[in-house]
Amino acid sequence: MGRYVIRRLLQMVPVFLGSTFLIFFMVYALGDPVAALFGDRAPDPATAARIRKDLYLDEPLWKQYLHYMGQIFQGDFGTAFNGDRVTELMRISFPITLRLTLVAVAIEIVVGIALGVFSGLRRGRAVDTSVLLLTLVVVSIPTFVSGYVLQFLLGVRWEWVSPSVSPEAPVNELLLPGVVLALTSLAYTTRLTRTSIAENTRADYLRTAVAKGLPRHRVITRHLLRNSLIPVVTFIGTDIGALMGGAIVTERIFNIHGVGYQLYQGILRQNSPTVVGFVTILVIVFLLANLLVDLLYAVLDPRIRYA
Repeated sequence: MGRYVIRRLLQMVPVFLGSTFLIFFMVYALGDPVAALFGDRAPDPATAARIRKDLYLDEPLWKQYLHYMGQIFQGDFGTAFNGDRVTELMRISFPITLRLTLVAVAIEIVVGIALGVFSGLRRGRAVDTSVLLLTLVVVSIPTFVSGYVLQFLLGVRWEWVSPSVSPEAPVNELLLPGVVLALTSLAYTTRLTRTSIAENTRADYLRTAVAKGLPRHRVITRHLLRNSLIPVVTFIGTDIGALMGGAIVTERIFNIHGVGYQLYQGILRQNSPTVVGFVTILVIVFLLANLLVDLLYAVLDPRIRYA
């Protein structure tokens, strides 16, 4: 297992370098950060040249990238154009988005898997059809629509929850945004679990377990569910990074100053250091989530061994 982890970590290095270079190239080569800094005003040539030199923008792109990577390995993600350190923005925003993501993933796991198991065990019945139709409706509704509707109904009209989130973003205030963020992923998790459960109910190992006279709950939890969760774990693992990066709409609706908010502000103001720094961290999150998923395979399926 240890050698496998080391090998996977080494494989992540070229993926990380390639991903960050593409991000760096798209942000810095396809736009002029200095011109964006001045907005509609034309900068003085001497001032623009000095700023480019201070920001290391007067060097070739590959040198800029090497300089940026050297700063990252020293824990320095640069300075935003408004003077704020990018690491300070990360320190404030990432814990908020991480809490929001954990709430969304918890809802996705508990509700999605429970509905999927309930529907898969009753394949072809009215309950199964109802769950499939419900998940199809959820997938079809965009996040900004479901978010505003739930915010209005639950937060404004019925006053069950707060329609916005305070700057501290405690977990109890993130329940409704977590539901909104998790809705689409929850629907996919439900359908994926349902399909996997329905297929495995006809497997030979399950008929053998039933023939041995094992209790129904043990057959479902120890045999059926454990073997059916592998594709579900794959989806949830890759979805963690997607939820963190895709929280822009949800955070805008509920006024949450997390990663999505910072990325939105960075793109809107063409604040290149902020965008590149935050997306770089999200790349790391994606890579670590995929590694965790691979390690969970061995926990769910004893036949899988890593050398």
